[in-house]
Amino acid sequence: MKRIFFGVLLLFAITFTSSGQAPRQAGVIPGRTPVSPTLEDYFIPSSDEAVSPDADGFITRWLLLEPIPKANGSNTVFTDSYVRENLTAIYNPMLEKKFPKDGDKVKLSVDVTPQAPAFLMPGQEAPKIEKKIEKRTLRWHALDSKRFNVKLFRFAAGLKLDVYGVIFWGCTIIDCPEEIKDVRLSAGTNAASMWWIDGEEVLLMQSDRRMVQDDCMSSRLTLKKGRNVIWFSVINGPGMSDMCVRFIDEQGKPVTNFTVNTK
Repeated sequence: MKRIFFGVLLLFAITFTSSGQAPRQAGVIPGRTPVSPTLEDYFIPSSDEAVSPDADGFITRWLLLEPIPKANGSNTVFTDSYVRENLTAIYNPMLEKKFPKDGDKVKLSVDVTPQAPAFLMPGQEAPKIEKKIEKRTLRWHALDSKRFNVKLFRFAAGLKLDVYGVIFWGCTIIDCPEEIKDVRLSAGTNAASMWWIDGEEVLLMQSDRRMVQDDCMSSRLTLKKGRNVIWFSVINGPGMSDMCVRFIDEQGKPVTNFTVNTK
């Protein structure tokens, strides 16, 4: 038994010595510094031609607005009322403007007030925090996700913008050749989110959650013949941010008989 054990050790030593290298780590090329993911790793610019949803019905073409700062040190505050209050305050003014184009800019007054610490040590006094509002100019980007889910965190990181304590906004247009009845918008987000179709709220996803396919669904709705405009907003504190969305029919099958564009 000892001979077998020492034989295995000898074989390992010979293999390691002959290669002259330690085992590789996944994604690391010896002699090179690991490279952070880029925007191009997750997205490509949208073309002028309309696209279809993927084979599973997921919509991957979106206009994405650069992230809006919103200090949230924890996702536990994402109750229904908190999510609706903070997202509709931005959404309603946006509806008053025309559908954005790639490169359009939005000027916003954003709350960059630091958040009070969640915990204080015994005897420690809470710091005095003054409300701080800043003017920000944010840009819309027309992008196609390379994955079924839209990596919002990677979108922000690729542009070297805030990735934590942010609100993401996106919109797209689906063109239906005919009326599609009794479908549901089915979404997954990290973390809380709201969804609208043609200006009507169809889904609110509250609380701290991870993105799971078909996590929440809207009530039955009808996609009208022609153009249907979808808006979404995701709010997150710490952690990753992403989303996925599709329409499903009464049998739970993906709806794919429409095209998607951002113009």
